[in-house]
Amino acid sequence: MSTIAAISTPNAVGGIAVIRISGENALAVAEKVFRPYGDKKVAAMQGYTCAYGIAHDNGERIDDCVLTVFRAPHSYTGEDTCEISCHGGLYVSKRILRAVLKNGAVSAEAGEFTKRAFLNGKLDLTQAEAVMDVISARGEAELRMAEQLREGAAFKKAHACSDRLLKLLSGIAAWTDYPDEDIPEIEPTAITAELTEIRGELSSLIRSYDSGRILREGVATAIVGRPNVGKSTLFNCLSGCERSIVTDIAGTTRDVVEETVRLGDIVLRLSDTAGIHDTQDIIEGIGIDIAEKTARNAELVIVVFDGNCPLSADDFALIEKFNNKKCIAVINKTDREQLIETDILNDKFIHIVYISAKNSEGIEQLESAVKELFEINPDSISVATAANERQKQCIERVISSIDEGIKVIETSEMYDALNVLLDEAEQSLLELTGEKITEAVVNEVFSRFCVGK
Repeated sequence: MSTIAAISTPNAVGGIAVIRISGENALAVAEKVFRPYGDKKVAAMQGYTCAYGIAHDNGERIDDCVLTVFRAPHSYTGEDTCEISCHGGLYVSKRILRAVLKNGAVSAEAGEFTKRAFLNGKLDLTQAEAVMDVISARGEAELRMAEQLREGAAFKKAHACSDRLLKLLSGIAAWTDYPDEDIPEIEPTAITAELTEIRGELSSLIRSYDSGRILREGVATAIVGRPNVGKSTLFNCLSGCERSIVTDIAGTTRDVVEETVRLGDIVLRLSDTAGIHDTQDIIEGIGIDIAEKTARNAELVIVVFDGNCPLSADDFALIEKFNNKKCIAVINKTDREQLIETDILNDKFIHIVYISAKNSEGIEQLESAVKELFEINPDSISVATAANERQKQCIERVISSIDEGIKVIETSEMYDALNVLLDEAEQSLLELTGEKITEAVVNEVFSRFCVGK
C-alpha cells in the first residue's frame, strides 16, 4: 500500500498540530522533510522514540518540530508511522503537509489510518467503528459506551456466538455427510436449546440499541405551542443563549430555529417553531405549515402551554394534533398566577412538566420526563450493544436465520435446510465483526470518518 499522510489535528489554530505519515516508506518520507538536531538519523530511530529538530521544504526551514516514530507492527495502523508535531498554525501545518506529499506520500482518505488498522488486524470492525464514537462523544455516558465498544465488548459476544454456531454446523455436517460413521445422532431438542441461547445473547446486543442511539445521536425535538406561550424563552433557556427572538408580540418566530443542547445525559436536537394557530397572514401561515411538518417528523414534541391563561381553541387543536406522538406537555409561566385547566391536560398527557422558562425553573423535571419517556438509564445500558444501524441489521439477520432454523427443526428433519440457515447466520456474524466483509461495506464504514483518523 502507498504511504499516506494527513493533518490529524482539527483544522483550527491551536498549541500544536500533528501531521501523521503511515506506510512502508513513512520513515524515508519523514527523513526528507525533518532534520533532527545533533547526530541522530531518522532511519535509525527506534519505535516509541522522539527527536527534536526542524521541518523543512527542500532545505528551506518551516518550523521547529518534534518527530515521533512508531515501528511496525507496534503502531496504530500496524505500519511504520511517523508523527510530526509542529506549532498549531493553519499555514505552518499545511506547509509541512505539502512538503510531505511532495516527497513521496499521498493524501490520506477519510478514515484511512483506522481502515489500515482494521486491514492489518489491529482492530476488528466494531472496534474501528467505535473510534468515531469516542471522537464524537459529548458526555460521560456516551464516552463510556464508546470506550467499552473500542475494547471489543460487542466483538467478544458476537465472536462467542459465532464459535457456537460453527460447532453446531460442523456437528450437523458430520452427521448428514457420514451417516455410516459412528457419529452421535443429532438431538433436535438440544439444537433448539442451543440456538435459543445464542438468539438470547444476540438479542441483548440490540435490546438497548435505541437508548444507546439516543445517547449518541440525540433526540430530534420540536417545541410547539400557540403564539406567545414562551416557546422561544424555553428554547433560549435550554440553549443557554439568545438564539430565538423573544418579545411580548405574538407571532415573533416565523421560521424554524435549530440548536443542539445537552439536557443532563441526553442531547436534544431542538427546533423552535412558529406559534401554531389560525391565521389569515400568508407569510405566517407558511411558518405554521413548516412548524407542523417539523413536529410531525420529530422524535419528541414538547407542547408548551401558558399557565397564566385558560386553554384556548388553538390549545385544544394542538392537544388533538400531537397527543398521539411521544410528547411532553410543558406548562410555562409558573411564576405567575395559574389559570390553566390542568385537569384537562392530565386526561390528555402522561408527561406534564411545570416550569418557568423565564427563571430557568423546572428544567430538571423536564430532563426526568424525557428520560422516562424514552426509557433512558445510562447506567443500565449494556456496554456490549450494537453501535450503529449496520451492526443492528447484521444481528437482526442472524436472529431471523436462527428463528427460521428453529421452525425447520420443529416441523421437519430437513437438516440440509437447517444447515443453509445456520450458515447464513454465521456469515452475517462474520460481516458484523468484519472477519468476512465486502470491500464496498468497508469503504462505506470508513467514509464516515474524518481525514487524519
